[in-house]
Amino acid sequence: MRRALPILVLILLFWATLPVAADTGRVTKVLPHFLDLQGHSALSPSLYDRDAYQAQLRKHPEQCSGMRFDILWRARSLTNQTARLRLELRGTAKGNLPSQITLETEGRITGTSHWVKLFLDGDKYKAFGAITAWRATLWSAGQMIGEQKSFLW
Repeated sequence: MRRALPILVLILLFWATLPVAADTGRVTKVLPHFLDLQGHSALSPSLYDRDAYQAQLRKHPEQCSGMRFDILWRARSLTNQTARLRLELRGTAKGNLPSQITLETEGRITGTSHWVKLFLDGDKYKAFGAITAWRATLWSAGQMIGEQKSFLW
């Protein structure tokens, strides 16, 4: 029994060092921001001021001209391939079904994190109405490799 325990520990340590399939992609952060009539999301670079201004724009939708979604994504093991970032939005119901829209962009996978800005503004924003839920997905070669969604999705 005394000899079996060290051998078992060595086997477990060896097994723990075997290669594991790496995380291929991830949507790390999605930051939705209202834009005022001049296209600004904040009045100053301060995060506190930005949050206060966003609260003001949320309370007064007539001062909004659109929304900007800042999305942080990363893909590691698929370097030098193209990735597609898709943002799906659901809005308030018009009739029986909620309104839906999809925003997309492409980028090259480099192994580092990337910030992408997607806009819903102008006539599309006015026609869409209030956003109730969103989902950001990262795609490569027709396969979803990362996702983040809002609580109500």
